[in-house]
Amino acid sequence: MSDPITLNVGGKLYTTSLATLTSFPDSMLGAMFSGKMPTKRDSQGNCFIDRDGKVFRYILNFLRTSHLDLPEDFQEMGLLRREADFYQVQPLIEALQEKEVELSKAEKNAMLNITLNQRVQTVHFTVREAPQIYSLSSSSMEVFNANIFSTSCLFLKLLGSKLFYCSSGNLSSITSHLQDPNHLTLDWVANVEGLPEEEYTKQNLKRLWVVPANKQINSFQVFVEEVLKIALSDGFCIDSSHPHAVDFMNNKIIRLIRYR
Repeated sequence: MSDPITLNVGGKLYTTSLATLTSFPDSMLGAMFSGKMPTKRDSQGNCFIDRDGKVFRYILNFLRTSHLDLPEDFQEMGLLRREADFYQVQPLIEALQEKEVELSKAEKNAMLNITLNQRVQTVHFTVREAPQIYSLSSSSMEVFNANIFSTSCLFLKLLGSKLFYCSSGNLSSITSHLQDPNHLTLDWVANVEGLPEEEYTKQNLKRLWVVPANKQINSFQVFVEEVLKIALSDGFCIDSSHPHAVDFMNNKIIRLIRYR
């Protein structure tokens, strides 16, 4: 047997064998450890790979067994797919594609529930009227809150790829705000008349955008329209038994279901 090899993958150490690392010769790891590609070393002399260390365990286990073994609550499928693409382990890439199809089929029937709340508050800010001359001003501001729950984790990820916060002049996906795989809370404000752009950043006021339409969401009506477009395109339909028609028309509660 060959001597054990210790890898430093993104700061996490793994020990394995040369036979395991070269079990798929056409992969990047196969090329690295067969001498076809140069390898880097850390300060301890371990082979260093500047990639995600946490999910590398699943890649290494696949090299050992040729089987994809993931925990039931695994939530890093996108990251693992990107890492598999980087290492170019083709059988693992194919196994991940099959796994995603399997997960998609398991999520055929789903429920989506959205509760909306809106309030008006006063925002105070300073306005520069001339060099070294500032005045205090105030304006009414609409503040929106949406609590979104879905039994489909994949749908929330889809929603997260369409909705973005605008903060400090930059757009950032709402995916990072997922409280758990099934629950998302959004808080944002409408444009405030007369409010300087820097005040949004200073007062941590986030605005909400939908892409690729590049449309800012300044009302619940627009929010509901955009979410319905995304949900209906993913197979959802409005639950005729809930909510009450008054609540739905007032944009307070939205419940959709999907049967496939």
